[in-house]
Amino acid sequence: MVIAYVLLFASAILLLYASFAWGPFGLRAEYRRRIRQGLRELARAPNPQLITEADLAPLPAPVQRYLRFVGVVGRPRPRGFRARMRGRIRSSAAAPWMPFVAEQHSFFGPQRRYFWMKASRAGLPFEGLHAYDERRASMRIRLLSLVPVVTLFGPELMRTETVTVFNDMCIFAPGSLLDPSIGWRALDARSVEARYEVGPYAISAVLIFDDSGALVNFESDDRPALAEDGKTLLAQRWSTPIRDYRSMGPYRLASRGEGRYAPASGEYAYIEFEGIEIQVFPGKG
Repeated sequence: MVIAYVLLFASAILLLYASFAWGPFGLRAEYRRRIRQGLRELARAPNPQLITEADLAPLPAPVQRYLRFVGVVGRPRPRGFRARMRGRIRSSAAAPWMPFVAEQHSFFGPQRRYFWMKASRAGLPFEGLHAYDERRASMRIRLLSLVPVVTLFGPELMRTETVTVFNDMCIFAPGSLLDPSIGWRALDARSVEARYEVGPYAISAVLIFDDSGALVNFESDDRPALAEDGKTLLAQRWSTPIRDYRSMGPYRLASRGEGRYAPASGEYAYIEFEGIEIQVFPGKG
């Protein structure tokens, strides 16, 4: 009898998990609803203008070289992109790594970013969704797709995620760096400082390039780390070194990278990406 009750309880838990993981109430379903709406709006948008050498002229020389390196000249101004990737993630320098797979859709004009991730630790699945638009940002992580582990909203997260949005623009859709909301200041032959504004939120970052023109790192003091309590944001320098550029459609983009924080105890990687695949909208052709 006890075994029967245990099996019945386990079956109920599995059914509940499945209803949230793949059903209409889970983060995956919300992610898909949001991207369907974004793609419908994208389909109604007018055809974008092609990027010309004249468009690049106002930018600092390192940014011009980067945009030529990735191949934006003669291509349409991006309306957004889809990214797929895999890798591993951890909550602190001392925490164990968790493998993950992730997908992201971002749309420009207005800015919207939807990032969905599935990870696992000790055999238990975690699911996360970052959602961002010009008015609100949220970050939610759930164990078994139904038990809240992290639930963050508010102005501090909005500013934090604005850094992530700008980082995405730099790495995944460099043609979007023609956005007039970005202010540029050259630092030297291989680095620039950028200031990016979305509504009342303004952030800054330093972009570092190599001799070939490729972007190799992005640093910002405006994206704090999430403490292990899942609630507190801690001021730390954030950086995203990237490498292994390869052809993705008509562009040459980075296929590997890291997210790193630099607390007083020492810099460490908290996320590692590999196998990054990008489709820039309005298309590959």
